[in-house]
Amino acid sequence: MGIKIYKPTTSSLRQKTGLTFEELTASHPYKPLIRPLFKSGGRNSKGHISIRHRGGGHKRLYRIIDFRRDKIDVLGVVETIEYDPNRSAFISLIKYKDGERRYILTPLDLKIGQSIVSSSKQMDILPGNAMPLRFIPLGTVIHNIELRINKGGQLAKSAGTGAQVLAKEGDYAQVRLPSSEIRRIHLDCWATIGQVSNLDHQHISIGKAGRTRWRGRRPHVRGTAMNPVDHPHGGGEGKSKGGRNPVSPTGKPTKGYKTRRNKRTQQFIIRRRSK
Repeated sequence: MGIKIYKPTTSSLRQKTGLTFEELTASHPYKPLIRPLFKSGGRNSKGHISIRHRGGGHKRLYRIIDFRRDKIDVLGVVETIEYDPNRSAFISLIKYKDGERRYILTPLDLKIGQSIVSSSKQMDILPGNAMPLRFIPLGTVIHNIELRINKGGQLAKSAGTGAQVLAKEGDYAQVRLPSSEIRRIHLDCWATIGQVSNLDHQHISIGKAGRTRWRGRRPHVRGTAMNPVDHPHGGGEGKSKGGRNPVSPTGKPTKGYKTRRNKRTQQFIIRRRSK
């Protein structure tokens, strides 16, 4: 996948870059696997704004993705590789031998016409194949990893991400996650072979404000640029940095309170992610 650079005919195009999308093979989604997606504008069930700076944006349809990969021992063939507006990775439409079609996350180097399979026993270590961790060799790069048996993939699902199986001990495998955290995951949890597609996603430059509005994100004003009456960070002589930990206009931590209070699962984390 290449990166497209625009001719600087305007000041916004001077910085803007985009993907060439040369891997994609379909311009429209498979209709039986799409659902309407309603926008909340950052408002909760009471109509109050719970997430600021949200609203507008292009209309989207949700593609139903098979994160569980529970079509066991049925051979599937890759029909299309498509763009998904709801995620950074590309998705692939798989047609199984019994006629059913499902979307999966596209791993790197997956090609049209290639066969994939989900199996509860040892299979070939090829991109797109899914199996329990107990059958995946050490050092293999994986994605769409389950944390709880039969719950479906929860880890390493965004563009360009991948985890690595480091060791196996007892009933657990040690997996290094994209955040560099090393975690113990049960050997009966499933994962998919390969790294997630669209590696160049992180290198894209938005280029102009309007492109962010298309994504449903409204303008954001820094608290330090406000007056004290409008924000806890406001005021001060000259340009001040606030003098406190970053908070929202209501005084709550900008990045949220610490939410990890689950001591029961603390035993599964061997090394915390780097700060």
